[in-house]
Amino acid sequence: MLCRTALLPSLRSPGRFWRQSDVAGSHPCFLAPNLVLRNKSARGWSNIPFITVPLSRTHGKSFAHRSELKHAKRIVVKLGSAVVTRGDECGLALGRLASIVEQVSMLQNQGREMMIVTSGAVAFGKQRLRHEILLSQSVRQALHSGQNQLKDMAIPMLEARACAAAGQSGLMALYEAMFTQYSICAAQILVTNLDFHDEQKRRNLNGTLHELLRMNIVPIINTNDAVVPPPEPNSDLQGMISVKDNDSLAARLAVEMKTDLLIVLSDVEGLFDSPPGSDDAKLIDIFYPGDQQSVTFGTKSRVGMGGMEAKVKAALWALQGGTSVVIANGTHPKISGHVITDIVEGKKVGTFFSEVKPAGPTVEQQAEMARTGGRSLAALQPEQRAEIIYHLADLLTDQREEILQANKKDLEEAENKGRLALPLLKRLALSTSKLNSLAIGLRQIAASSHDSVGRVLRRTLIAKDLELEQVTVPIGVLLVIFESRPDCLPQVSALAIASGNGLLLKGGKEASHSNQILHLLTQEALSIHGVKDAVQLVNTREEVEDLCRLDKLIDLIIPRGSSQLVRDIQKAAKGIPVMGHSEGICHVYVDLEASVEKVTRIVRDSKCEYPAACNALETLLIHRDLLRTPIFDQIIDMLRVEQVKIHAGPKFASYLTFSPSEVKSLRTEYGDLECCIEVVDSVQDAIEHIHKYGSSHTDVIITENEKTAEMFLQHLDSACVFWNASTRFSDGYRFGLGAEVGISTSRIHARGPVGIEGLLTTKWLLRGENHIVSDFSEQGSMKYLHENLPLPQRNTN
Repeated sequence: MLCRTALLPSLRSPGRFWRQSDVAGSHPCFLAPNLVLRNKSARGWSNIPFITVPLSRTHGKSFAHRSELKHAKRIVVKLGSAVVTRGDECGLALGRLASIVEQVSMLQNQGREMMIVTSGAVAFGKQRLRHEILLSQSVRQALHSGQNQLKDMAIPMLEARACAAAGQSGLMALYEAMFTQYSICAAQILVTNLDFHDEQKRRNLNGTLHELLRMNIVPIINTNDAVVPPPEPNSDLQGMISVKDNDSLAARLAVEMKTDLLIVLSDVEGLFDSPPGSDDAKLIDIFYPGDQQSVTFGTKSRVGMGGMEAKVKAALWALQGGTSVVIANGTHPKISGHVITDIVEGKKVGTFFSEVKPAGPTVEQQAEMARTGGRSLAALQPEQRAEIIYHLADLLTDQREEILQANKKDLEEAENKGRLALPLLKRLALSTSKLNSLAIGLRQIAASSHDSVGRVLRRTLIAKDLELEQVTVPIGVLLVIFESRPDCLPQVSALAIASGNGLLLKGGKEASHSNQILHLLTQEALSIHGVKDAVQLVNTREEVEDLCRLDKLIDLIIPRGSSQLVRDIQKAAKGIPVMGHSEGICHVYVDLEASVEKVTRIVRDSKCEYPAACNALETLLIHRDLLRTPIFDQIIDMLRVEQVKIHAGPKFASYLTFSPSEVKSLRTEYGDLECCIEVVDSVQDAIEHIHKYGSSHTDVIITENEKTAEMFLQHLDSACVFWNASTRFSDGYRFGLGAEVGISTSRIHARGPVGIEGLLTTKWLLRGENHIVSDFSEQGSMKYLHENLPLPQRNTN
């Protein structure tokens, strides 16, 4: 039985970086000869919950898409030398190794069958032999000189086979100790290339592995480097791959065992189209057989026998045998702790090998096309961009029947599946009136777009003949992610066209038919001036989280959907700014001097006109002195007639003998015919309540007192603050912007409904005549003027 007592403290935290003395050599079990199987007791020690995942798959063809990898049942994880060893190549990267064991254990405990092909025996043995040689030399030198002082000692070159022999037992003992923490048993198997040439040995190996997997044991396989002969060049047999290194071993093993997935971990992110580190190197997301001609291979890893060319050869051989392959980085400190589980979950990590080429471009190619198309769009004359938008508006009305027919398919599918809530079904539905309103909004955008790009905001005469201008320019490539809102597509497209931005659109699959026809109409409109590629619709199985990682291709993300969607995108975005709001907790404050007629009209419209909208009323604040007055009674009666469910705030509940259900949180966005009622003592109290519980979206005061209203308008820090008007006016179309890409509650760049202006940034243009900075020094001939110059007259037609 494996002794555990000395190992528990240091092995309990996989992320910790262990000293060698913490593990190897600190306990007798690390020095004992390796056993094939270890005891599988101590179930209670596992800190990974056992989750049964429904996994069923008939082996034969590899997975076509990353999203299918979550169905992988049998998985081989190959750990390259660079992953397992430290940077000095003497010893193991223990913290990294422990993290890998934790991930493999998690997948094993989900019901998958995990196998590991590992390097590291040579490095581990090298460390032990160096330690022994140093110790031996120091003893001899001390005896010879009679002194304890040591001089510089040269360590001889260590033969790799001897290092492997010295390191195998310790490496396996380390794996066993780590797996024991998750109540998992591990078994070691050493093989050579000759074992695969002998049919009887192959059958024995296959039977052994199947039996270990049947008993829920993780096999740990390695080439027997203590006896393995040097690799022979071009020694592959016809239709077979020779086991020259652990890459070829992993591929051979994966095919022999009919595994679903082979994960190859190395010290690079994956496969690049040119050597990593070169200026133009780009990570290849999906690699297809036959693409080798487009790839230039660099030098091999700092350690180990195989380079990237060997990994690709092994991966393609495994792919041909029906096993999916992903090559990824297992050394990066930010991702190594979850790289294996991310791959199995289908996330975009490393390079995925697939035999199925998609019909259209990849999302990376679409982003590049959008950037190129956006630049061409920005170079058009303002009248040409307006003409595109006018044409799109005409297409929305001319092709009304086709659009509504596609939308009907989406609605029928959504209703049949029963997965969409009623508010989302309402957002999904298009109608003739909606399309007419869309067309009107688009024409407003076209009319107001003539001086949006290239408008001069500031002119300064820096010095004689040195003039500076600040002008508006597009942001670049926008990624707009939207749920159940097909009408969002033409709105956002028109705003992107008007502002000269490239656009990537990712709509929900519940609106796929509607989005498809609306995108085709958008591209038809763009084609009149040859900029069809400027607006791209992402139709691949791309996960939102993967899109949010394209920081080199996307400049701004704009989510349109539920608060959960916005929060998820804000969390997932890596280095890309996100414009939007996570919640629309809008307030209406009814002041002591409010008009009865205005209160009922504004509150009804704010809550009941479209309760699913982000600008709908969620919390109604009422001045304390209005309780038990006719105005309060009329508000309650109106809400009852409209079938609005009322939740009582804590202060409001304290005034009532029999109150409605008390609110669970004052920060709730209901999105339905529900609202919270709370009592406040004054306008100042209302402002403080909104600052504490609101989302800085839209807030309203109803009062006849102008001084009180102005205090509310000036002191409340929200994107939209209204006096005697419904919250529902917080909308780009109603503001006269034509449409909006969303409502922003952030403090920088755009705030409130975001139209064309919010999709522009600026650049500085400096025009000179042989000016240099040294001319402006104390001894120079030039002086700074910094005079403001008049701006060119804006085109208001």
